[in-house]
Amino acid sequence: MLFWHNQLEHLWSSPGELYPGPPSGLLRESLPLPYLKQEELPNIPSTEPPSPALQYVLCAATSPAVRQQEEALTYLNQGQSYEVQMHCASKLGDASPWPRLLKSVVRVVFHDRRLQYTEQQQLDGWRWSRPGDRILDIDVPLSVGVIEPQVLSSQLNTVEFHWDPTKRTSLFLQVHCISTEFTPRKKGGEKGVPFRLQIDTFKPSDKELPPEHLHSASCLIKVFKPKGADRKLKTDREKIEKQPLHERDKYQTAYESTVFVECSPWPEPSGAGPYPPLSPLTLTSPHSCKLLSPDRLCCSPPFILDTLGASPAEDLNPGASILETQQWLHRHRFSSYCRLLANFTGTDLLKLTRQDLIQICGTADGIRLFNTLRTRPIRHRLTLYVAQEASRPDEVPKNPDSGFYQEISLDELSVVELMGKLAELLALPANQIHRLFHQGPGGILILFSDQVVQNLKDESYFVAAVKKVQNPDGYYLVLT
Repeated sequence: MLFWHNQLEHLWSSPGELYPGPPSGLLRESLPLPYLKQEELPNIPSTEPPSPALQYVLCAATSPAVRQQEEALTYLNQGQSYEVQMHCASKLGDASPWPRLLKSVVRVVFHDRRLQYTEQQQLDGWRWSRPGDRILDIDVPLSVGVIEPQVLSSQLNTVEFHWDPTKRTSLFLQVHCISTEFTPRKKGGEKGVPFRLQIDTFKPSDKELPPEHLHSASCLIKVFKPKGADRKLKTDREKIEKQPLHERDKYQTAYESTVFVECSPWPEPSGAGPYPPLSPLTLTSPHSCKLLSPDRLCCSPPFILDTLGASPAEDLNPGASILETQQWLHRHRFSSYCRLLANFTGTDLLKLTRQDLIQICGTADGIRLFNTLRTRPIRHRLTLYVAQEASRPDEVPKNPDSGFYQEISLDELSVVELMGKLAELLALPANQIHRLFHQGPGGILILFSDQVVQNLKDESYFVAAVKKVQNPDGYYLVLT
């Protein structure tokens, strides 16, 4: 644990301490220079940041089985209250320009990049399997100095509160989801996925302006079933104790508390405009920003689209802008991934491979998005080529295309569908075609049925003869 000092102390000894004696000869009076009196010249700006030095400490032991080059890992028990101490190094409350209260937002997000791509689906699945439960909660009775704690029902993994940096503040948190709930088999404890517990602190501002970011820090955690973290920590300690001395040096020293490490802030949606803020459930972890720079860095407003007028087979133009790409995703029912692909142009999206899209959107939606981007033509179940029987010389044909073969595509493979396509091709009223025949061996006429249509060979060709009949008035069609 780091200890902060509220007052500056001189780390170097004074000349009188190094050389005792009368103040003459070697020792002279100190000149009134800034570097000796730790003052600043009026014209020299300060290089220190104006934001206060903040530190967050989780009162839970770190694992001793973490190698030196890796990030420290802390084990937590599901539903157990853990204290997070909020420290402030500078006298923030004494400075008039600074507010007396700070606002902090605490989140539990995924550390695994694979899960960051599908964070919304993972959290929605957890909400469905655990109705009424939360991922992160505040233990208000145990907390000290926590002012106006807020827990929104729509944000299962986020809590926020205000606190006074001049007073002692201890926040008690409870994590209710375990790491194995997001693994494929959902069994075992040691192979569960790690989470990232992140705290972002802001300086409240006027209602018209967004809050000013001051500090962000996070730590890596794994959550086990009750008492599972204690057993895992004991197992790790025994494992390290059995290691030779030269092997122990490869592992980090375990501490009784976990100090949050500074990190990039969780980017918030822009406050400008009439659009409501986005829920963190629809946002991926901030550590995936390096790859995709999703909506948290560039918030796109919701689009008002005329989905009824849009063609479902519309291709994505490679030169499409970011806005046009977002509209295309909305029209093709990929709205849930618009925020994840917020900075993608048409070219960027078309460059993604099938495996890339499966990794980002999951198997089902990834394949669907890949096929939609490639606009594969739908292959019909049966294709026939039909020409109208040549008319007599003294008869004017009703269809100017008679004599030429035209394509008919069938999907349902039924007589009704075939008769409708033939009526359209021959320019005849569909309700006046009473029978449809197929000329068989020896010139016999075979009445078409659904089974006959299904047994037709693909890409067969026929000549359609139209027979006028009476009582009832209509037509018979014969395919030869």
